[in-house]
Amino acid sequence: MKDKITGKHLLHVGFSEGKILGMALEIIENNFAEKDGSEVLALVRKVKKYPESFLDDEIFKDLATAILYENKINSDETIPLVENSKNYTVFGADYIEQGATDQMDIAMKLPVTLAGSLMPDAHQGYGLPIGGVLATRNAIIPYGVGVDIGCRMALSIFDIPEKHYFGKDAFYKRELIAHTKFGAGQNFKDKERADHEVLEDEAFNSTDFLKRLHGKAWAQLGTSGGGNHFVEFGIIDFAERDGVLNIDKGRYVALLTHSGSRGLGATIADQYTKLAKSICKLPKEAVNLAYLDLNTAEGQEYWIAMNLAGDYASACHEVIHKRLTKAIGAKVLAKVENHHNFAWKETLDGEEVIVHRKGATPAGKGVMGIIPGSMTAPGFLVRGKGEVSSINSASHGAGRQMSRSQAFKTIAKADMKAILKDHNVTLIGAGLDEAPMAYKDIHKVMSAQTELVDVVATFEPKMVRMADDGSRED
Repeated sequence: MKDKITGKHLLHVGFSEGKILGMALEIIENNFAEKDGSEVLALVRKVKKYPESFLDDEIFKDLATAILYENKINSDETIPLVENSKNYTVFGADYIEQGATDQMDIAMKLPVTLAGSLMPDAHQGYGLPIGGVLATRNAIIPYGVGVDIGCRMALSIFDIPEKHYFGKDAFYKRELIAHTKFGAGQNFKDKERADHEVLEDEAFNSTDFLKRLHGKAWAQLGTSGGGNHFVEFGIIDFAERDGVLNIDKGRYVALLTHSGSRGLGATIADQYTKLAKSICKLPKEAVNLAYLDLNTAEGQEYWIAMNLAGDYASACHEVIHKRLTKAIGAKVLAKVENHHNFAWKETLDGEEVIVHRKGATPAGKGVMGIIPGSMTAPGFLVRGKGEVSSINSASHGAGRQMSRSQAFKTIAKADMKAILKDHNVTLIGAGLDEAPMAYKDIHKVMSAQTELVDVVATFEPKMVRMADDGSRED
């Protein structure tokens, strides 16, 4: 066959009218114009029939991905997983439960997956494991981002030397209680509400769905969630001067917060996870990894909503830090903030990808981040090394070694009080599910990721506030 391949030829071998047929014709014209038509047609037919075998092919990968996505509209509407899935890098494998690796194994079989990595604090979650990093081609997974969209850490380092903190417990406790609110559904009354430019974000007007969430967002602005969210005072130790932050060697009072996008993010996650599951039919074991094509209206809506939730989470931290900084009469020497439970557009091996970090800290070269331990274990101010095998990521904490229910069953309140006393930590709120013993050893976790981050300073918690009912986000 010497004639030019046309749409009719492609229709004859199983293609349908539409975008994918056009993609195939363009690929043939750009790459195989001088080749024998019969051989090219046989090759393209193979791509149509076995797209999963061409996901790594330099020329056919985009066509293969598009075909797999279209194949969801088949007799049973189920998108097949790719059995010859890629390997992924695991850091700290000795500290990671089997359930987390099982979930990561499934995520690597998605037809849109390009690469993955598992952090040393990983444990089982919904969809992607917490501590899972996944790079996809033009697709976003709502449960790959997580329920608490844009959850983050924020650290303010004050001009208060360590010696001026001790002996003032009552003062710091009073201000911490006065300027924070915790737990599911918590909000501020009209006169207490904070103002912030995020409330003027045009994204709130992009859909009726987001418009309806504006009131809840305003009421909860500056509050913190339940579960493992906290606001704490502590001492940060710089063993040597850091020229980037312009902070001299020494020990300073600091404020560390961990929280996310509250009811706004949770409602967005619920809405778009249900939508993704209705559109993207996956096998039972992968159902929580349903994804949205970013070329679709639904994918773009979620992308806008996710970014709004991330900005809102940042605004909540900003409100908390401003209020407490003013209350204690401090000056901020430096502030560091990073988020997890999010998806970024990044470049990997020369290709733009969507990087999901569900409970993982961005750790590109020179990128600052905070990796907390527990309420009695130290946290670490770190600088990323840009390790490609981790997809420029690191852990987002110590990670749980006990489920919440297991912690309630096995940890005695007296034991929790004893460890707090041993570490001279004042605790306000929190349930047994957040006891230090429920978490992995942060020192082991950090030792498993020395190739991912450098430690800049160490943070020692001294006064910790959490939700007093151990509640999780609404």
